[in-house]
Amino acid sequence: MRFFTEEDTHSFGTVQFLYLKTRLEDHAFYIVLNRPEKRNAFTLTMAEEIAFALAYAHYNPEVRCVIVSAEGPVFCAGADLAAFHDSSVDIKNETLPKIREEVKLGDSFSQLLKPAIAKVEGPVLAGGFLIICGCTFVISVSEATYGLPEVKRGIWPMQVMASLMPIIPQRKILEMAITGKNYTAVEAYQIGLVSQVSDKERITAEVDNLVKTICNNAPYAIRSGMEAFQNLQNIPESEYHSYLKRQLDLLLQSEDAKEGSFAFKEKRNPAWQGR
Repeated sequence: MRFFTEEDTHSFGTVQFLYLKTRLEDHAFYIVLNRPEKRNAFTLTMAEEIAFALAYAHYNPEVRCVIVSAEGPVFCAGADLAAFHDSSVDIKNETLPKIREEVKLGDSFSQLLKPAIAKVEGPVLAGGFLIICGCTFVISVSEATYGLPEVKRGIWPMQVMASLMPIIPQRKILEMAITGKNYTAVEAYQIGLVSQVSDKERITAEVDNLVKTICNNAPYAIRSGMEAFQNLQNIPESEYHSYLKRQLDLLLQSEDAKEGSFAFKEKRNPAWQGR
């Protein structure tokens, strides 16, 4: 991880988050955005807290899945522009380890290499897209809306473009950025931004079911597969199959691969070790 090292995350138990709530439960790590009075708009400190929580999840072998949700009626309104323009507005978290370089939420999520679920129960605006685009799954209530209103403030969703590029068509990115209009959850689902539309009564159960499914599967295989998938963008297409065959050969030597084979033969549930 670029922003925090594994050694940095050893102090996780002493960190007092100002803008997040976190908990680890049955291999699932929950991150709750907790600045509802500001529509969960993130300051630099809040972004660093998110990056630190993701680093902890990345390095902790007990974590198999990350769930990101939010307090209040808005999932995330993006960056708190007042705090970014005036650092005195931002309250520093002195309990956080010193970050290694300026935080970038898109990179923080891309380096996680574990499945992440965004549980969206309210509007997602502007830089909030960095969070949902960084997640593997986005489960949204039908009432949630999605929009990039930056042009109405004289700016442009620069970093958001990088997060959107692998997910939705380029023309749709430009449409969203140029018009600044809001899209319904169904429209966001139709273009691939949202992976599932739920309702308020069922979203918690559906997220819980997905978490259970992920945590029951081999964590080392998932991590290896996600890393290989990510690495494909840096490899010529003509080398895809050779590279992936090498990764499969390595994976077959893992303890989890052997355990999965034994468990299948013995008709029992596997006991994953994550290695």
